[in-house]
Amino acid sequence: MALLLASMLNNSADAETIRIAIGTQDTTINCATGGLLIRELQLLEKYLPHDGKYKDATYDIHWSNFTSGAPLTNEMVAGKLDIGSMADFPGTFNIDAFQKAGKRSLFINVLSGSTSGSGNGVVVPKGSPVQSLAELKGKTISVPFASTAHGMLLRAAAQQGWNTEEDVSLITQAPEIAGSALQANKIDAHADFVPFAELFPYRGFARKIYDGAQANAPTLHGTLVDADYAKKYPEVVTAFLRAAIEADRLIAAEPEKYSELIAKHTGIEAEVIYLFHGPLGLQTRDFTWKPEYRQALKTSFDTLKLLKRTSGDLTVDQFIDDQYIRTAFKQAGLDYDAHLKNYASSPLSAKDARTGVAITDFKRVAQLWVDGEALVRHYASPESAFADLNALEKAGKKIRVVYVQDSKLGIKLLAANAWFVQHKNSVSSFLLKDEAEVFAKANGGSVLSFAATKNIYAN
Repeated sequence: MALLLASMLNNSADAETIRIAIGTQDTTINCATGGLLIRELQLLEKYLPHDGKYKDATYDIHWSNFTSGAPLTNEMVAGKLDIGSMADFPGTFNIDAFQKAGKRSLFINVLSGSTSGSGNGVVVPKGSPVQSLAELKGKTISVPFASTAHGMLLRAAAQQGWNTEEDVSLITQAPEIAGSALQANKIDAHADFVPFAELFPYRGFARKIYDGAQANAPTLHGTLVDADYAKKYPEVVTAFLRAAIEADRLIAAEPEKYSELIAKHTGIEAEVIYLFHGPLGLQTRDFTWKPEYRQALKTSFDTLKLLKRTSGDLTVDQFIDDQYIRTAFKQAGLDYDAHLKNYASSPLSAKDARTGVAITDFKRVAQLWVDGEALVRHYASPESAFADLNALEKAGKKIRVVYVQDSKLGIKLLAANAWFVQHKNSVSSFLLKDEAEVFAKANGGSVLSFAATKNIYAN
């Protein structure tokens, strides 16, 4: 009788319906491999376990989309979500909120990030005379409070020596509100996370005057899970990460195709998405817990304490748990420790589209996306790209976007909003006008706009 009862209980457990409630941030496009792509390509279903204790289990998968981490955290703490994606700063709010509720959440992997801090940024209205962060002293800057951009802005203000209570007026604004405010010149500047510091300039009503890389403060977006859920269903959590790894493999192989897919579901232009997810992207998709990303969380915890938003004694090692991503890597046949040591940008293997010569110096790469062409064209230098740009336009081709690499920060830029220095028959690109001016003075060149640089290569 005891054996029969045990068998009945086991069968009941096997037949349970397991909820998998996932919170995504679709418009935060560097979370795509931990949300949108998994959902739209139905990758989670591919990896969910159906053996052992899951032999007769059924899965009830729910997806919920959020525009920022704070409301996602509220749903997780309330027990309505099991897994969610967000950045370092809101992630620490998540961990703190769970702790205050007598529970725990775990940061289980990185999705995308920058060990130098790129991705977060500050923009000003297109017609603003402001060219640098220092010129915003005494001005009004909006930012989504409790976001990773908020954390960046606080650190950037500290580097300027500002007292954020006296030297600058910080107000909270969501990206969609800030976009309208920038167009109406109702704010002096706006700080935001991926992709808005690039999206607003791409749409033509703002200029980027500060990149998080200038603060040299690492930033990331990653995945959090309710610790009790992970303990109860570790194989489900690992399956989710297997799906994320698969999403990463797909977008790495065909970044243009999946940039278009993400654009279809977010309304964010594929040209901006490719800026992040294409080779040499503005941020790097990276699932490993590099020391810099651990430091990003520590800095975020310290900022919470500075803001007096937590009284808890939080430490990074309590809340980063890499066992699930390590298991997922092993199951996928990948070497986690090798990836942990790899700091390279998303790789580019290509020949110059104009000369046919293999590209070997990735610091000077430029790229063109021609309307009607499925693939982005790559060039070994801005000079080669500008020469081809003019030839293509003379042939009646429309150019969707031009990308260049910043000569100092080493990040990918939208060329139409960059500054250029023509010197010794070559061109160097810069996000910041003052950096271009310093370089021009040291190298005997002149600072030019995109249009002026393009005209040099018109013949």
